[in-house]
Amino acid sequence: MIKVVGVRFKSAGKIYYFDPDKKWIKEGDFVIVETVRGIEYGQIVVGPKMVKEEDIVQPLKKVLRLATAEDIKINQENKEKEKVAFEICLKKISEHKLDMKLVDIEYTFDNNKVIFYFTADGRIDFRELVKDLASIFRTRIELRQIGVRDEAKMIGGLGPCGRTMCCYSFLGEFYPVSIKMAKEQKLSLNPAKISGICSRLMCCLNYEHHVYDENIKELPDVGDKVKIIGTNKTGIVVDINPLFKTAKVKVYKEDDTGEIEEINGSDIKVVEEGVVKVKQEDEDINLDELKELED
Repeated sequence: MIKVVGVRFKSAGKIYYFDPDKKWIKEGDFVIVETVRGIEYGQIVVGPKMVKEEDIVQPLKKVLRLATAEDIKINQENKEKEKVAFEICLKKISEHKLDMKLVDIEYTFDNNKVIFYFTADGRIDFRELVKDLASIFRTRIELRQIGVRDEAKMIGGLGPCGRTMCCYSFLGEFYPVSIKMAKEQKLSLNPAKISGICSRLMCCLNYEHHVYDENIKELPDVGDKVKIIGTNKTGIVVDINPLFKTAKVKVYKEDDTGEIEEINGSDIKVVEEGVVKVKQEDEDINLDELKELED
């Protein structure tokens, strides 16, 4: 086991582990650490704790020191310089007539590098732009192309639910989201209803997915022939509700007619799998359009 602290460099950014190096550090403290990008200023969001050695990405770097008043001042000055650099870069992009959208700018704490984040539909030849920026800022310049999810995370905004977007407020990193999740949760497959501000599937589809996934395993499949436990009734499953762990069964009567009953999953026993192919009512959807929402 190794003692570590979790450091975050941006609001709702990814958490990285560092060695506290016997320093008295607690959650909420600001610290100076060494990263692959150089010296950085971050905040402790996970207090000292013990983790398994295999869970650590080696080499584990040490916390250099607690941030001093001078360090805090430098960080604030960097934030002000980023605003100025943003305007300068916008002007240069316009001069070079580049089809790219500047999203954010970041100075490393030691001012050894300035990173410009942008989005674009394809590849951009920004070599001349880099030369111009290097001559102005007199430091290393990096232009980094990002995706629409990262753009939304940096800019922020309100989601369809009316609250601040998850990625901007607390979601440290993105997790895969698929159309299958929306289907299993019985959500409308209308792209306008299941996509976020970034025009990709909403991250919140992933939050309860494990619950639906487990519940579906305890329910019969649509089209299975089932027997209702404690009765002599049999029927065909025409739909399932994973949230409430129930199934809609078309129960057959003696005259070969049937009516739909909603039965608890624990009261159903599968007699034969996939007896009939039940056509479920779907919205008029464009599968290619839905696939584009997956990232």
